[in-house]
Amino acid sequence: MTRLLAILAVLAVALCLGLFLVLTFFGAPKDQFAQCRIGQVAGGGGQIGGPFTLIDKTGAEVTEKDVITEPTLIYFGYSFCPDVCPFDLSRNAEATDVLLERGTEITPVFISIDPNRDTPEAVGEFADNLHERMIGLTGSPAQVKAASQAYRTYYKAQPADDEFYLVDHSTFSYLVLPEYGFVEFFRREIQPEQMADTIQCFVKNS
Repeated sequence: MTRLLAILAVLAVALCLGLFLVLTFFGAPKDQFAQCRIGQVAGGGGQIGGPFTLIDKTGAEVTEKDVITEPTLIYFGYSFCPDVCPFDLSRNAEATDVLLERGTEITPVFISIDPNRDTPEAVGEFADNLHERMIGLTGSPAQVKAASQAYRTYYKAQPADDEFYLVDHSTFSYLVLPEYGFVEFFRREIQPEQMADTIQCFVKNS
């Protein structure tokens, strides 16, 4: 028994030494966007983001491959939102304009989490009023739920006796690059200039 423990101890030491030598000579995997990050997204998005199928303002079904063709800023909200969504999306639109002035094109996207009221026409008009480049998307409850789960967002309609109900929801904006998927999220307090600076850093290093 003592001899077996001694052999296991030697093997453990050899394994640790081998791992140390590998990391020393070959280096740990590098995060090419490390200098750009402001959120807690170490080494990339991991399990955030993924495929979705939704409906655009024309009523056509689109997938993430149709929508995310350039750096894309995704926000989940709803058009009946009284204050939070218009503020956040206006910030995203302003950051889009800052980047356009610098020669960097991005696509701001608004995905409704209120499919019962947000028709394709409604989300299209809502997005168009905020920015000419913004894409508005909705879908069936199942499609919206799947997209929300892919990005790990939260939403829940409050009980109401009429159509003027509110919907609780998370308020992150997600930066997605076509070649890399999700790379960063932005909180509500981030200002347009800082958002634009961060997105430009990701684009430059992609």
